[in-house]
Amino acid sequence: MAGSRLPRRLFLQGVAAVFMFAFASLYTQIPGLYGPEGILPARKTLRPQGKGRWQQLWETPTLLWEAPRLGLDTAQGLELLSLLGTLLALGALLLNPLRHPVVYLLLWAAYLSACQVGQVFLYFQWDSLLLETGFLAVLVAPLRPASHRKQAPQGGRAGALPHEDLPFWLVRWLLFRLMFASGVVKLTSRCPAWWGLTALTYHYETQCLPTPAAWFAHHLPVWLHKLSVVATFLIEIAVPPLFFAPIRRLRLAAFYSQVLLQVLIIITGNYNFFNLMTLVLTTALLDDQHLAAEPGHGSRKKMATSWPKALLATLSLLLELAVYGFLVYGTVHYFGLEVDWQQCTIHSRTTFTFHQFSQWLKTLTLPTVWLGVASLAWELLSALWRWTQVRGWLRKFSAAVKLSLVSTATVALFLISLVPYSYVEPGTHGRLWTGAHRLFGAVEHLQLANSYGLFRRMTGLGGRPEVVLEGSYDGHHWTEIEFMYKPGNLSRPPPVVVPHQPRLDWQMWFAALGPHTHSPWFTSLVLRLLQGKEPVIRLIQSQVARYPFHKQPPTYVRAQRYKYWFSQPGEQGQWWRRQWVEEFFPPVSLGDPTLETLLRQFGLQDKSPARARSTNSTLAQALHWTRTQLSPLEAPALLWGLLVAIGAVRVVQALLAPWSLRSSPLAPASGEKRRPAPHKDSGAASEQATPAPNPCTSSSRTARRKK
Repeated sequence: MAGSRLPRRLFLQGVAAVFMFAFASLYTQIPGLYGPEGILPARKTLRPQGKGRWQQLWETPTLLWEAPRLGLDTAQGLELLSLLGTLLALGALLLNPLRHPVVYLLLWAAYLSACQVGQVFLYFQWDSLLLETGFLAVLVAPLRPASHRKQAPQGGRAGALPHEDLPFWLVRWLLFRLMFASGVVKLTSRCPAWWGLTALTYHYETQCLPTPAAWFAHHLPVWLHKLSVVATFLIEIAVPPLFFAPIRRLRLAAFYSQVLLQVLIIITGNYNFFNLMTLVLTTALLDDQHLAAEPGHGSRKKMATSWPKALLATLSLLLELAVYGFLVYGTVHYFGLEVDWQQCTIHSRTTFTFHQFSQWLKTLTLPTVWLGVASLAWELLSALWRWTQVRGWLRKFSAAVKLSLVSTATVALFLISLVPYSYVEPGTHGRLWTGAHRLFGAVEHLQLANSYGLFRRMTGLGGRPEVVLEGSYDGHHWTEIEFMYKPGNLSRPPPVVVPHQPRLDWQMWFAALGPHTHSPWFTSLVLRLLQGKEPVIRLIQSQVARYPFHKQPPTYVRAQRYKYWFSQPGEQGQWWRRQWVEEFFPPVSLGDPTLETLLRQFGLQDKSPARARSTNSTLAQALHWTRTQLSPLEAPALLWGLLVAIGAVRVVQALLAPWSLRSSPLAPASGEKRRPAPHKDSGAASEQATPAPNPCTSSSRTARRKK
C-alpha cells in the first residue's frame, strides 16, 4: 500500500472548496428565503422553550442561538455565518496552515447551524453529504503541518504517523455507501424506467436544471441511452466493492470509472456542488505513488525483483484480469447485451426479476458490511505495525495516545454509519448489533452519518411537469413570471449555474410533482409576490427591472401546471415545447379568503409583527454594507469570480516561488558551483537531506536539498 499524503491534501483542499461554494451560494439567497420578508423567515424556527442553554444547544445544534448576543436577528446571524464560512473555507483552500482540524470543525458547525434553520430549502442529500464529509475532514486534517515534524517514524512510510490513514479510510467507506446505495435504490424502487433501461430517455429533459448539453444528450439513439443505464448500474453497484481491493490497479480503475460518471453528470446537469463533492471523495482511492508523490518510483520499476515478488505480481495480474472478466461476463449475462453488426447497435435488456434482485441484495448486503469490517481491521493492523516501528519511548507513547484516540473515533463512526447504510436492505438493518443502533440514535441529529439514494425513481415519464407563475392587475390579462434558471421561456437555452444551487428553483421542480398543498412554502411565495417583497423577487430575477411587476406588485397571482419537452432538432430558436395541463394554484389577492385559509392551515401567518432588524450595531451595519456591495452580482457570477480569484492567487504563488528560492539564504550564490557529494556517501546524504513528505511548496523542498 502506497502512502496517502497527497490524496489527503487534495481531499482537504476539495472539502474547503465545496464549503466555500456552499456558503457563498447560500449567502446570496438568505434575504429572500429566510429574512423577515422572506418565504420562510428563519426567526420562526428558533424559539426558546425554557430549557438550559447547553441542553437547548444539544437538541437544536446551531450557533444562531447566540445571534441576539451580537445584536443580530436569526437571518442576520445566518448571513454572518455564511460570510465567515466562505472566508474561512477560502483560507483553508489557499493556505496550508489553515487546513487544521479546528478550521474544519468550525466549517462543519457553521453549516450544521445553517441546516437547523434551513427548513425545506436545505433538506437535500448533498447538504447531508457535505456535513458528513466535513466532519470526516476534522479527523483527516493534521494537528500540525508536516514540515514541523522532527523525524519520520523509522521503518514506515517517510513522514507518515501511525494514525494518519485511519480517518481517510472512512472517506472511502462513505464513497462506497453513497455509490452502492444510489445504484441499489434504483432497482428496489421498482421504477419501470430503471428496470426497462429507459431512464435516460427521460432523465435529461426531466431533471431539475438541465444544461445545454442535456438537449444534445437527450437526442442520442435509444440503444445508447439503454447502454448508458447498464453502465450506470455497473459503476454504481458492481464497481464500489473494488474500492477495498488489495490490488491498487483495481482501485485506480474504480477511481476512473467514478470520475467518468461524475464528469458526465456535471456536463449534462446543474447539480450544484454535489458532483464536486463526490469527486472529492474519490481521492480516497488514490495514493502518492499514482500521483507521482514518491520520487524515483520509475527507476525502481526497472530494478530486478526477487522471484517471490515476481510471482506475487503475476498472481495479482491474473486476479485483476479475472475481476475484469467477471464484470464483463456479469454485465453481458444480466443485461442481455447483444451486438447487432448490421445496424451497428448494442441491444440490452434486464434478464433478472425483482425477486431475484431482492434475494441477491439480501445475500450481499451483510457481506459488504463484513468487507468494510475486514478492510478497517487491516487499516488498524497496519497502523499498529507502523506504531511498533516508532523509536524512542516518548515518541512511542505520544503516538500510542494519538493512535488510540483516532482508532476509537474511526471505529465509532464506522459503527454509526452501518445503521443508515443498512436501510438499503431491511433484513440486514434488523440484524445489526443493537449497540450500533443506540450509538446512531444518540448522535443522529448531528448528521454524522446519513442514508443516501439518488434518483430513486424517474419522474416526468409523460412529460416534464413545470409550474408557471402568472400575475395580473385586473384578473383577466395575465403575465408570466419567468425565473432565472428553471425552464419557462421556450426560446431560452438551459443555463449553466454549477456550483450555485438556486434553491427556490429546485423546490419549484419538486412542487410541480404534486398538488400545491404538498408544498406549503408555495403559498408563502404567492403572498410575498402579492406584497411585492424585493428580497423574494431577487430570487426570481436578480435584476429587479426584469421582473414584470417591479413597478407595482400584481393584484392577483395564480399558477398553471404545464408539461415541457425538449424541442426536436430543426425547430429553429426553440429549446422547449410545452402543453397546458391544469391550474396549479387558484387566482388569489391580498385578503382573499382562500389565501388566508391556506396561510392559517400551514402556520404561515405572522401572529406577531416582526421585530425591527437591528441596524445600530457596527456588525449589523457591516453586514448591510456587504450585502449592498454584492447584491448587483448574480450568484453564479459571484461563485465563478471566486474561482477566478483562486486561480489568480495560484498563478501569483507559482510566479513568486522562484523569487523566494533565489532570495533564500540557503540558496548558493549565482556564480557558485555546487560540488557533488562523494558517490559512496550519496545514499546517506540523500537520507539525511530528504525531509518528511509535506504539502509545502516545491521551492522550500529545493532549498532544503541545497542545504
